[in-house]
Amino acid sequence: MKKIKTALLLIPIIAVLSCSGKPATKPAEVFDGPKSFAKANELMDKQEYEEARTALMEIKNRDLTKKYAPMAQLRIADSYTKEEETDRAVEEYRKFLDIYPEHKYASYAQFQIAMIYFNQIEGADRGYGGASKALEEFEKLKQMFPRNPYREIMAVRIEKCKNIIAEHEFLVGTFYYKKEAYPAAIKRFQGVLRRFPEFKQEAGVLYQLAMSYKKLGEKNKAEEYFKLLIEKHPKNSLIPQAKKELLSIKK
Repeated sequence: MKKIKTALLLIPIIAVLSCSGKPATKPAEVFDGPKSFAKANELMDKQEYEEARTALMEIKNRDLTKKYAPMAQLRIADSYTKEEETDRAVEEYRKFLDIYPEHKYASYAQFQIAMIYFNQIEGADRGYGGASKALEEFEKLKQMFPRNPYREIMAVRIEKCKNIIAEHEFLVGTFYYKKEAYPAAIKRFQGVLRRFPEFKQEAGVLYQLAMSYKKLGEKNKAEEYFKLLIEKHPKNSLIPQAKKELLSIKK
């Protein structure tokens, strides 16, 4: 009987001790993908890009379904594009392509990379680097996603890139020609003809190429390119001079 009384006396003490322990941990907030993504987009619209990226990183870390994580990665890249932090933007778009190469917006990521470089084009004398990189990325887009939705827009931009690069090579070739470095000039002019057969200033390239060969005493080559110029561009303003040079070679 005494043991029972002792046990009964201990019950209130045990109850007090259990109540005095650490409070129960509050359950973690359930991740709400649509709500979180909407909040991040709202921050983007307000141009609060750093806060938006924090929210997007949280989505990437908490989205176990992987439904919103890809879009969060893409929006992180977009945020850097909007801030004109182009190197970071390209890095994040490439990260998206590495992680989600089959995603429906993968072609968008590749297009954005190409456009970042395309927007750096300023002209033939200063835009060569941007045009070269943009052309490379556009060609990659065509190869990776042949049915991408940017085909029509891309065709115009590719043409511009090619013209910028060709103009640059033509300018360099002309520089060598004026310096009487004819072998170097020939190499540049031949490269333009080989790589850019649709170049708008092809007549000028052919003329200076023919003249370079003439200056080196390679009459057969000079004659070949003068004739090609006359055949392909009969109405060009260089034709009268080309015919004179051709006659002087034949004498």
